[in-house]
Amino acid sequence: MENSKMSGKQSILFANPPYIIAGSSVAGKKEGEGPLGKHFDEIQEDPMFGGKTWEEAESRMMRRAADLVIEHAGLKNTDIRYMVGGDLLGQLIATSFGIMELEIPLFGVYGACSTMGESIAVGSVLVDGGFSDKVMAITSSHFAGAEKQFRFPLAYGSQRPLATSWTVTGSGAVIIDKEDKRSEEQLQSEAPVCVKGVTIGRIVDYGIKDSMNMGACMAPSAYKTISANFNDLGVKPEYYDKIITGDLGYIGKDILIDLLKQDGFDITKNHMDCGIEMFDKETQDTHSGGSGCGCSAITLTGYVLPKLRRREWKRVLFVPTGALLSTVSFNEGNPVPGIAHAVVIEGL
Repeated sequence: MENSKMSGKQSILFANPPYIIAGSSVAGKKEGEGPLGKHFDEIQEDPMFGGKTWEEAESRMMRRAADLVIEHAGLKNTDIRYMVGGDLLGQLIATSFGIMELEIPLFGVYGACSTMGESIAVGSVLVDGGFSDKVMAITSSHFAGAEKQFRFPLAYGSQRPLATSWTVTGSGAVIIDKEDKRSEEQLQSEAPVCVKGVTIGRIVDYGIKDSMNMGACMAPSAYKTISANFNDLGVKPEYYDKIITGDLGYIGKDILIDLLKQDGFDITKNHMDCGIEMFDKETQDTHSGGSGCGCSAITLTGYVLPKLRRREWKRVLFVPTGALLSTVSFNEGNPVPGIAHAVVIEGL
C-alpha cells in the first residue's frame, strides 16, 4: 500500500514520529531503596500516600505522577487533549478515581503489566494520525492493592514461592506531542526523544497455570512480539542499544532468551529487564524480581528516557509484558495468557 504506515503483520512505523516531551516517576519506599531509587522523581515513604485504603493510595500516587509530568512539560492540564492509561485494579479504578479531577478525556486501557506500552502506542497513533497534539500516557500499580486483588491480603501472611515477583508500587507518565518546541540550544544539550514505531502484541497462551510464576506466563508473549518486531522491520537485535522487557524477572528472562534463539535471534548482549533492575534480590527479598504496571513505567521515565536524552543510548525497544488473568479466570482453572507491546524509542 502506497505511503502506508503499516510494516509487516503487527507493526507501525510513524510517518511523523511523535515526541516524548516529558516523563514523571513516583515510587514507593521499597522501590526507592532499590538500585534505581536515585533516578525517580519522588519516593513516598507512606505506602498509603495519605489515603485510607490501598486503592485510594494508588489513585493518589497516579494523580501525583500526572501532576508532575504536566509540570515537567511546562503545561496545564487543559493543554492535554487526551489521556491513555490504566492499572491492574478491577475496572481501572485507580486510574478513574485518580485522574478524574483533571477533567482530561480518557481512553482507559487494560494490558495488565504491559499497559504502559499499550498507552504509549495508542497515544502515538492519535498524535501521528493528527487526532491530537498532546496526549498523556500513564499507568500505575501498588504492591498491597495487587496482593489483595490477585493473591492474598497482606494480613494473611502467606509464604511467597521463589518464582514469585514483587509488584512494584509506582506510577509513571509521559506526555506525547507532535513536536518538541524547546530551543535549539536546549535540543543540543538534551536530545529530543521520539516514538519511531510500535509492534502490537498478540495474546499468547502456552497453557501455564501457575499465577505465582508470572515470568514464565509472560515470556512467550515477549518472544512473539520481539520476534515480530525484528521480522516486520527487517532488523537484527543489534539494531537496538537495549531491548527492555517489562517484568519477566530472572525466570522469564531465561525463557525469553532461549525462545528467541530458536528463531536465530540472540539478545543476550543487549537485553535488560525492568523487573530485574528494580530490586536487589539478595538484600530486598524480592525473589524473581519486580512486576506490575508501574515496574516498566517508572523504569522508562526515571532511567531509560534520561539515558536517551543524554545520548548514552540511541535507540531502544521497550517491551512491557502482561499476564492476562483475573481472580475469576484463575479460580475457574484457566491458564494465564500473556501479551507484550513493543515501542521503538529513539533519541535524535
